[in-house]
Amino acid sequence: MEPTAPRTDDRRLISRDQLALLLDVLRDDGYRLVGPTVRDGAIVHDRIGGIADLPEGLREVQEAGRYRLEPRGDRALFGYAVGPQSWKASFFAPTVRLWRARRRDGSFEVLSDAARDEPPLALIGARSCDLHAIEIQDRTLLNGAVANPSYAARRRGTFVVAVHCGQAGGTCFCVSMATGPRATFGFDLALTELLDDAGHRFVVEIGTEAGRAAIARLGDAAAPAEDRARADAIVARTATQMGRTMSTAGIKELLHANPDHPRWDDVASRCLACTNCTLVCPTCFCSTVADTTDLTGEHAERVQQWDSCFTMGHSHLHGGSVHTSFKARYRQWLTHKLASWIDQFGVSGCVGCGRCITWCPAAIDITEEVAAIRATAPA
Repeated sequence: MEPTAPRTDDRRLISRDQLALLLDVLRDDGYRLVGPTVRDGAIVHDRIGGIADLPEGLREVQEAGRYRLEPRGDRALFGYAVGPQSWKASFFAPTVRLWRARRRDGSFEVLSDAARDEPPLALIGARSCDLHAIEIQDRTLLNGAVANPSYAARRRGTFVVAVHCGQAGGTCFCVSMATGPRATFGFDLALTELLDDAGHRFVVEIGTEAGRAAIARLGDAAAPAEDRARADAIVARTATQMGRTMSTAGIKELLHANPDHPRWDDVASRCLACTNCTLVCPTCFCSTVADTTDLTGEHAERVQQWDSCFTMGHSHLHGGSVHTSFKARYRQWLTHKLASWIDQFGVSGCVGCGRCITWCPAAIDITEEVAAIRATAPA
């Protein structure tokens, strides 16, 4: 995908049936559709067959440590904010076998597990915060000095159908992080869902020539001025619905200057080091490797797996672990996410999706912790 600037003066209009046709077109073109669907009481990202798999008529109620689905009372397909899963697992897989070997003729033959060709993905319903997160992971795993081959193989040829948010969640703070609710890059097509007395339809922004070619196959029409205005008003309203805010002014300097702030002890007394925040975070990329062999000694393999800076072993060096306390581990995570990440990659590691707040069983709120440090830090 080679994104171009969206042409908001050339927005198109498609119906619900045409959206269903778009998904069929993408599938017929060889894309593997991954989009929102309901599983185990949550909206997750999984392989979908078409529009029937989308979470019709549902919204999420999210607060710190709480999540539930409830009916919206309409047929909206994207009437929710973000679920527990980002798109991270689609590209940075939780488990990847790096190589395997087998014994042959008195020695071991290494069987390379170089990234296999995968069907290109079509991401359906990607939100702006997650597009920013994908860009952040691209910086780390794709566009650095050495690309991660597994990530590169999965990322190659991706087609993105984004959705401008029409409903903020109770823990969202993308406005504070300048990452939403309107998608501004990283998509082929971006939809704004309209559902009113005039019917169920979508205003479509075109981000790439591939997107333009796809939408042209649907028999679309130019979006009338009144629908463009409705779409803009929906996104503007969403920007006022944020469940959380975070002041980012001088945040890097604030956190670097307060490694011994008493708030770290306070949060450590509540933190379970369960790793939920890092697992649901769309930008965390810690990993480890595990070497295994079978009982016969004939086969061995090395596997890369997701890891977390909240585990004791993550900071283990030859003399032991560096971050032995919950305090040290939480401080490392938050300070890296909001401060030293900027030093490393030139951008914050937080996109304001709020998942770490919703899915923390102790209801620890990253925005609350930053505000507490800011309020009581030495002048």
